[in-house]
Amino acid sequence: MTAIFKRIKNQKKAALAADYDVLIIGAGIAGIDMACRLQQAKNKPLFRPKSTKKSKQQAKVTQRFIVLEKRADLGGTWDLFTYPGIRSDSDALTFGYSFRPWLDHRVLAKGRDIKAYLARTAREFNVTEHIRYQHEVRQLSWSSEDQLWSVIIKNHVDGNVFTLSAKFVVGATGYYDYEQGYRPHFKNEEDFKGQIVHPQHWQDTDYDDKKIVIIGSGATAMTLLPALVDENSAQSARHVTMLQRSPTYVASVPGDDHGIDWLSGRFSPLSKEQAYKVLRTRNIVRQRSLYELAVRAPEFMKSLLKKGAQKELEGSDVDIAHFMPKYNPWDERLCAVPDGDLFQALRRDSATIVTDQISHFTQTGIALLSGEHLDADIIITATGLNLQVLGGAALYIDGQVVDVGSRMTYKAVMLEGIPNMAVMFGYTNASWTLKIDLACQYVIRLLSYMSRHRYQVVCAQADSKVKIQPDTVLGSLLAGYVKRAKDKLPKQGNRYPWRVTNNYVTDRVMLKYRRIKDDWLHFNR
Repeated sequence: MTAIFKRIKNQKKAALAADYDVLIIGAGIAGIDMACRLQQAKNKPLFRPKSTKKSKQQAKVTQRFIVLEKRADLGGTWDLFTYPGIRSDSDALTFGYSFRPWLDHRVLAKGRDIKAYLARTAREFNVTEHIRYQHEVRQLSWSSEDQLWSVIIKNHVDGNVFTLSAKFVVGATGYYDYEQGYRPHFKNEEDFKGQIVHPQHWQDTDYDDKKIVIIGSGATAMTLLPALVDENSAQSARHVTMLQRSPTYVASVPGDDHGIDWLSGRFSPLSKEQAYKVLRTRNIVRQRSLYELAVRAPEFMKSLLKKGAQKELEGSDVDIAHFMPKYNPWDERLCAVPDGDLFQALRRDSATIVTDQISHFTQTGIALLSGEHLDADIIITATGLNLQVLGGAALYIDGQVVDVGSRMTYKAVMLEGIPNMAVMFGYTNASWTLKIDLACQYVIRLLSYMSRHRYQVVCAQADSKVKIQPDTVLGSLLAGYVKRAKDKLPKQGNRYPWRVTNNYVTDRVMLKYRRIKDDWLHFNR
């Protein structure tokens, strides 16, 4: 018996009625998904008490669920980021939910289209009325005596701080700090007379006819460069330099996929929804196959990526070395660019890529260790993210602070020793939504199981055979933002179900079809 259940057993006081059965933190991809799944299962009761007799403490009606969102609108990432060109770096068919088809033909969806998709989904499933905007969760405290979570919340509209209670909490805040991106301090940056902007805090920056240097080599930098020099947009920079300390693998993908229209055409027996499922499955299999190929035959995958980049740059004077990292493909996330827009931009005089290190900032730009100087009116620091869990909320169990970074993740959904809580993490080697969607379905299965058996508490507990590993819930990525946050993120174990596979097929079996009760989940009434 776990320590949690020992404390519960020793309590004589009847459990209090909660304000909500389920409290969801965040109204982004994960939060909207979880809320929609609860709406789909709205005819199924949650947390039925063992006794049918109501005590005075249980007289109040517990509402089904609430979604608390710190920002003024839903969308999460897709509400926060507004820099030019913002888009998904995963294909839209797998980025969309399994229960609501994504029918647009763009392969890498634009940020505004993703946000609109989430808003339409929330309205369609009557989730919008359950969302409370500008409500920040500050603290989560579990009481074994009351068998519920006490949640301290700040309303940023009126400044009021208040408390709600919930029987189950779903952390759907993503994995990074929305308030502040990772922003290293550069030597002499105070001398720079121009503007320094982090993409996370882009606020209608005027970049028309300006010289710009982007510091970074990830998806954000590669999205910004072609967008900033796009002559068909309202603004167009005079020149943009992408300054990277080291290269990143880049693959060109088709900008459009009209497969749904073709499969559901006039002479096809398939509806658009059926065509969506077929093509979504195709993309899942294709992506997983390419990932396995990269892991099992890295040199072959390197050669494919090199040939692809060479083909895109054929006839230009851009050095292929800018796209050939020293690490193996998928040791860090591979960047996809639609219709080779990054390569096409670099073929023009208005864009350049430089691989070098920064010596210091000057009044007019950046001095490099090589001795070269990059002139700039604007410097964009696409230097990454600061990671955090539960939106930065403090976590307590029976008055004791919990260090999430020292806990293992159970099926990459729950946390070791933390009752009645799920924390959502998506894939790092595929579409984020694929794993989120499976995790939400698992939570519904778990709650339904608890309701059938009249359980009030569930807690995942590892046995002595399970050993904590240094890899986090985000896998073995070598990316800087993962390394910086290794002490903050939940860890993996050395065996099932504490080991994170980042494999959709095996996760689908584990989360949708394996029985709920196992050797590690402990229940209490």
